[in-house]
Amino acid sequence: MLILSVCLRVPTDQVAALKPHIARVIAASRAEPGCIVYTLAEDMAEPGLIRAFEIYKDDAALKAHGESEHFKAWRAVSGHYPREGRTLYDATQRP
Repeated sequence: MLILSVCLRVPTDQVAALKPHIARVIAASRAEPGCIVYTLAEDMAEPGLIRAFEIYKDDAALKAHGESEHFKAWRAVSGHYPREGRTLYDATQRP
């Protein structure tokens, strides 16, 4: 199982314009066979900070997500906003 956390910084006056795109990528991503959890939302305490939290069954599921048309469409819209962090955890690995 792979767990991905991503933070995206968006000017607060542009967040409302992203909401329809966020809704589309959430719905499509949650329908992917290897997607276990997919959330994408503005941080309640820090306006303009968009947080994504995703869990995938395995590497193949994460790769399929990255190659999906809905994710490519999301990146086309969100890609010019800076990422403030991206962390990938492999929950199948043991210390």
